[in-house]
Amino acid sequence: MSSLICGSLAFDTITDFPGRFAEHILPDKVHMLNVAFLVPTLRREFGGCAGNIAYGMKQLGGEPVILAALGEDGVDYEVRLDRLGISRGHVRVVAGSHTAQAHIITDRDNNQITAFHPGAMSQAHEQAVPADASLRLGIIAPDGRQAMLDHAAQMAAAGLPFVFDPGQGLPMFDGAELRAFIAQAAWVAVNDYEAAMLVERTGLSLHDMASRVRGLVVTKGAEGCEVFEDGACVHVPGLEASAVVDPTGCGDAFRSGLLWALEQGWSLADACKLGNVMGASKIACAGPQNYTIPRDAALERLRLGYGAIHAG
Repeated sequence: MSSLICGSLAFDTITDFPGRFAEHILPDKVHMLNVAFLVPTLRREFGGCAGNIAYGMKQLGGEPVILAALGEDGVDYEVRLDRLGISRGHVRVVAGSHTAQAHIITDRDNNQITAFHPGAMSQAHEQAVPADASLRLGIIAPDGRQAMLDHAAQMAAAGLPFVFDPGQGLPMFDGAELRAFIAQAAWVAVNDYEAAMLVERTGLSLHDMASRVRGLVVTKGAEGCEVFEDGACVHVPGLEASAVVDPTGCGDAFRSGLLWALEQGWSLADACKLGNVMGASKIACAGPQNYTIPRDAALERLRLGYGAIHAG
């Protein structure tokens, strides 16, 4: 039993700005913005939504299958996936292209500014959703525009239930395209900012969207998340992290717990609780793929934070 992770594989160059962006951006000058931030720290990490989600699922003992593209410079990522025991049988290497790369600046309030070069990700649609009887669920995470459209349609045609997680890729799609994603998906997962954009672009309320899928999740960082299901909205409180070090990849860590738990047949609300456990573990560690929380530790943290859960 495994899940198909459709999304990006990327290298993240992460820097920390000790001040606040707001103190260096003049609101009346945003039309002629020209700012520079001195960043005393810099590190290069393995990232990308598919890589981050698969990493978290592997921590929980899952067997994620990544469908993605790397560039010619992606050898280090291939070696890493092999070391983690994550299949790269459906990871395509695109000749003459760079691996997708994100350049991220985080300020003292955990606000982020990101520049993203898609590179090989733009060719991810050339790899089709595999016919694999072991796949139980899937996720459409941020990826190349055509890849997200094609892979969602292919999973829907194959009867493979999936989570639609547009993330920072949401602005690439118009209202009709987003409504089509929702019509094909089993679940939708967005943060509160993306939820507002999804409402504006589709013309649907969150309750309307939720009525068209099995469930809708809106994450709100440390506050937890809202779960829209069966005509009701339930708040799942967040968990306090041991430290707040780096928010990069927290949303993907949440989705790793969400997807693994749904794969096991858990209720959506309980799956979100495990997602919160993974997100709280990740934010206490620098980089999107450097935290360690084996399944037993994650389940114990879940029990301590939420009590009994209702597994399928």
